Amino acid sequence: IIRIFNIMSMDIDSIRLFVLAAEKLNISGAGQELGMAPAVASNRLAKLEHILGADLLHRSTRKVSLSLEGAEFLPFAKEILAQEKAGRAALGKGSVEATGTLRFTAPASFSQLYIAPILPDFLERHPGVNLELRLSDGRYDLIEGSFDLALRNSAIEDTSLKGRKLASDKRILCASPEYLAKNGTPFHPDDLMDHQLISFKDMTPRKLTGLNGETGVFHPMSAKRRLILDDGLNQKVTTLAGAGISLNSMWSIHQELREGKLVQVLSDYEIDDTSALWLLYPKSNVLTTKVRVFIDFLIERIGENPIWL
Repeated sequence: IIRIFNIMSMDIDSIRLFVLAAEKLNISGAGQELGMAPAVASNRLAKLEHILGADLLHRSTRKVSLSLEGAEFLPFAKEILAQEKAGRAALGKGSVEATGTLRFTAPASFSQLYIAPILPDFLERHPGVNLELRLSDGRYDLIEGSFDLALRNSAIEDTSLKGRKLASDKRILCASPEYLAKNGTPFHPDDLMDHQLISFKDMTPRKLTGLNGETGVFHPMSAKRRLILDDGLNQKVTTLAGAGISLNSMWSIHQELREGKLVQVLSDYEIDDTSALWLLYPKSNVLTTKVRVFIDFLIERIGENPIWL
């Protein structure tokens, strides 16, 4: 890992030269594009490498190649340039345009309902941004997966991440009228053990607190009958089909509740759940323009007035 001893001592033009040379694998060509003579370009790169204490490019008489250290430093160099451009725009000394590929991961069920339908509007607003999405109710690791941004439907627990709240979330127990007519309606959390419960395999027990302080728990793995699914949308579909009782977010089922296709179960009990919708990014990442505009867009279109609240 490269140690940046003094980022303020770096010449922005030298960083720009390195990024261009890394892309072209041609130092003279990169220098020429920036209006530098070959000797000047070579000297600037050498000075940058001295400041960083690492060789960024391997040079030979035949070719130029990116070193391991150079490959590690390249994304940081690009972020430095993006922040310099954003800073100049903030001072009225230029405009900043979001560009590049943004890697984003989010739950599939939420994305199908709220994110996928609005992506054409985002791409029209920001034609310089390409989106690479990984949509799954299973979680990808942001840092290992090199994601710029992630949507999480839970409380923030990872201290290596930073984020902005997209919207509040509320979770309730629900079932179809047909299921309740056939199997009966539970009136106390203990009654759940005699019902078919639908959940994720790794779901942790949820504490339930009644209006008078009485408590219980929603714990599918301890029930006599259970249906385990790894996808939130399929959990809702099977609940609608009468397969059992499930824990769902209001953003997922608010319409079905209004239409009477689903009924809230144990409505006198509050679920102890601190989940919310968060947009997260690694602390080590500079918040680049492409990430910032996508966050702002999602908050504008989804989070300012959530239709499920």
